[in-house]
Amino acid sequence: MKLGDLSVAYVELLARAARAEGFDPVSVLEAYQLPASRLALPGNRVSIPRFMRTGQALIEASAAPWLGLRMGALTGPANLGLAGWIAHSAATLRDACEALVRYELLFSFNARGRSALIVEQGRGQLQFYSISPYNEFNRFVVDSVLVGWMNVLNQACGEQVVASVCVEFEAPDYAEAYTRFIPCPVQFGAGCNALVLRDGTLERSLSHPCASQFRYLCDLADAELAQVRNGLSMAEQVARAISPLLKGKTPELAEVAAQMGKPGWTIKRLLAAENTSFQTVLNDARRELATCYLRETVLTMGEIAYLTGFGSATAFQRAFKRWTHETPRQYRQL
Repeated sequence: MKLGDLSVAYVELLARAARAEGFDPVSVLEAYQLPASRLALPGNRVSIPRFMRTGQALIEASAAPWLGLRMGALTGPANLGLAGWIAHSAATLRDACEALVRYELLFSFNARGRSALIVEQGRGQLQFYSISPYNEFNRFVVDSVLVGWMNVLNQACGEQVVASVCVEFEAPDYAEAYTRFIPCPVQFGAGCNALVLRDGTLERSLSHPCASQFRYLCDLADAELAQVRNGLSMAEQVARAISPLLKGKTPELAEVAAQMGKPGWTIKRLLAAENTSFQTVLNDARRELATCYLRETVLTMGEIAYLTGFGSATAFQRAFKRWTHETPRQYRQL
């Protein structure tokens, strides 16, 4: 169970943003084993922890805490892969938003969740999943995604279609920079990370629709998506569905089944065919996520306990000792 990975295209965008701020990113990228030759490899991906550490290092080196906002401003359809080009050739804004969500997995996977298009009373919200707790390693990710989406949708529509931007974390030290990159109100400390679309814009026709290209690219993306999913065992699919639900609680089979769109009994049968069970997959997912968080992040024990479904750091420490015969602190110091 990985914390996640994403296309090296995001690293390339990060480097472009650093250059736009007047800093040469080559030395930092090479320090994190991300030379130009690797960024040019088709289909290559980088782990999310490495991406976050690289971003934080470039923010420090460039003295530009708003680097994620700059990334978003530089984002075009090509930077989002097939999802970006599908969105750009779509007929309506709704189709474009649905493409960004549906094909997200082709460009990035995060154990923390998936993005979504929420429509209530005709108003749309394009939501980026929560990656709290927030710190200097991950705020720039939210900045880059939300401004990047806004930029791509505005390009596709030929006008500003976002009414406001919601950000989960409280206003950071660089809050004034948001007004330079976002031409609408920004709500900090919101209940989610989202673009709130203007009323009545979901069915708006885009500037460059192309039905044949849209259908061709959707077919191509669907085939790639099926290939990705077919490469996963049922246990791996269940673990991926479990991980976003592990926030201070232990998810039940019914909740995971609803997430996967399959009956619970079908999941139990398919897991049994792989000589495992829902409880085993749940325990394994928690253990593997815990070891990744300890090894690859600077999160506190309490934060890791919450993200792996425990009600307290003490309960997490007991479980970790049972799994590994070491305390979390001992494991992290290895």
